[in-house]
Order: sequence, then structure tokens, then C-alpha cells
Amino acid sequence: MHRARMTLLVFILAAISITAYSQKGGENETGPYDLVPNWPQNACGDGFQIGSVGGVWAESVDRVFVYARGCLPVLPPATGIVPTRNASQYSLAAEDPKMWPRWDHVLMIFDRNGKLVESWEQHNKLFVRPHRVVFNPYDPERNVWLVDDGAHSVYKFTRDGKKLLMTLGEFRVPGNDQTHFARPTDIAWLPNGDFFVSDGYTNTRVVKFNKDGKYLLEWGKPGKGPSEFNTVHGIAIDNQRRVYVCDRANSRVQIFDENGKYLDEWDNIRYPYYIYMSKDQHLWVGDGYTNKILQYDLNGKMLFSWGTFGQFPGGIWGPHQFSVDEENNFYIADVHIGRIQKFRPKPGANPAELVGQRFEVPASR
Repeated sequence: MHRARMTLLVFILAAISITAYSQKGGENETGPYDLVPNWPQNACGDGFQIGSVGGVWAESVDRVFVYARGCLPVLPPATGIVPTRNASQYSLAAEDPKMWPRWDHVLMIFDRNGKLVESWEQHNKLFVRPHRVVFNPYDPERNVWLVDDGAHSVYKFTRDGKKLLMTLGEFRVPGNDQTHFARPTDIAWLPNGDFFVSDGYTNTRVVKFNKDGKYLLEWGKPGKGPSEFNTVHGIAIDNQRRVYVCDRANSRVQIFDENGKYLDEWDNIRYPYYIYMSKDQHLWVGDGYTNKILQYDLNGKMLFSWGTFGQFPGGIWGPHQFSVDEENNFYIADVHIGRIQKFRPKPGANPAELVGQRFEVPASR
């Protein structure tokens, strides 16, 4: 019996060795992840595909929220290096009606198998250019927040989508005061319910509100100096309650205290589309020029990156928002191609290279 087990072990080790040495080529395009093929299922119907995807949030492995800009005729396959069409040009905010998508399947929820669970068609009239879907991690009711930069509005819905609880901003009316936005982009919260809105493509500021949506303060103006912005595109908070802000067109991330005092900046990040604070206190950045996912420690040192530009499955063209579920699956809103992609950790992947669970500020701080 002992000899039989030893023979079996030698056979297994030999098979593993042969397999390892027989694998040639490859470019490690998806880093520490494997792409989950054909996820999600096509909700738009034959001949159509999901439009430009602004947001994704994995509330759980079986409730993945996708916030997209309607449905488009299927993009033709790329015959060269450059993708064939930019899906993000198609939006109800476009001046040319030919660039308007079919306006359905805007807010969708998918399960782990990519099956459509819900589609909030009853709210489509509120949406113009979906940008982000976010949850307040300190809210036990798990209400859903949607940021629509084309509507110049931020919406708070019940988790089931049946009731609109709050609207900040005025529908399709831009402004730069306490009750208006001009193309807002993202939200981040403190444990007491205070939250920050990055505002945005037109305005160049961060606005702080209390839990009831009452205006508290703001900071920022146009420019390239400290506390000045050019496209305020995302926001995150660390365990010291420092506020990190994507200053996209200035190719940097700026850092402030919770009252807007300038603390620091990290330069030479080409085009930060999205920032995400993980529990292990790393800031992850989705870069829209290099189409990479970048990992930084909180001193601004880059530790790791992965991602490859392309329309092919597993490639990236516009990492507009990403999210991680409780099983460490990684989801990315590919804004320019018009798709959502799901990745699972590779067997034996280095945990330090995986995007960790989302951080929540301890309530005692």
C-alpha cells in the first residue's frame, strides 16, 4: 500500500511538472485574476449590448449593481489594436440624437451567475448620464445612492428601488451653490453619516453634507495648485479620516483632512478615473490612460499594478469604477467599451496583489 501511494505521488508530481513546463507564452494580462467568461448574461436582447457602464457595486456575490447608459447595437469586433467604437459617446446627454442609446436597463442587479435579478425601469426618466452607484457602508438599511452627472443630481433610493428617499441637485440644472451641482461624480462617507460629493466635471470642488443632506462646507477652485482641481472624478477616505480626491486632468490625487485642509498630493498618476480604499489601507487607482489597476501605500508609493488596454475579454478600456465581493471576486465597469467584467482570484494568487475588501472608517474615530 505504501509503495502504491508513493507511485501515485510521483505520477502526480510528474504530471504537474510536465504541465508547468508545457505552458509557453502568455502575458499575464489579467494579473492575479482569471476572467469569468460570459458574465453577465446579456440583458439588452439579441443584437444589442449594454451601453457605457458608469458604475458597479458588489453589495454581495448575488447582488451586483450595474449602472449603465442604456443599450446599444452590438459593437463590431476590433480588427486591429484600437477598439472599434467608443461606447461612452452614447448618452442622453449627447447633443446629437443619433448618439442617444435605447434607454432601458440602466440600473440592473445580477447574481453570481450573471443572471439578471432586477432592473429598475421605473426610474429611467431620472437618469441622463449614469456615473456611479455607491452604498453608505454605515447604513444598516443598505440604501442605494446613484450619481448622475448628466442630470446634475445625486439620488438616494431604498435598497429595493421602490422609493426615492432623497435628491440632491436639480434635474438637468447645473449650478455652483449649496443646492446645485455641475456634473457630480462620486460620494464617500464618515461613520456619523456625513458625506462628501466630488463635483465634478464642470465644478471644481468637494462638497460636504450631513446625513440628512444639509450643506456643511466645500473646498476647491479651478487650477493646478494645492486645493485646485481640473475634473474632480472620485473620492475615498482612510483610517485617519483623510479624504483622497481624484484630480483627474491634473494627473494627481490630492489629500485633505475632513474639513478640506490640504495635506499632500501624489503626482504623475496619468488619468485617475477611480480610487478605492481597501481594508488593508492601500489606495487602488483605476487609470484611464494606461488602463491599469494601481496599488499604492498611504505614503504614495506604488506597490503593484496590472491591466492591459484592449477590447478583447480581460482587456480594459476605461476602468471607471470597480468593486470586490465577499469572495474576493473583482468587478470592473469598462466605460468606453460598454461592458462589465468579473474576475476571480487565480489559484495560488498572492493575496497582497488582490484588491482587498472595501475599507470602512471605524465608528470610534
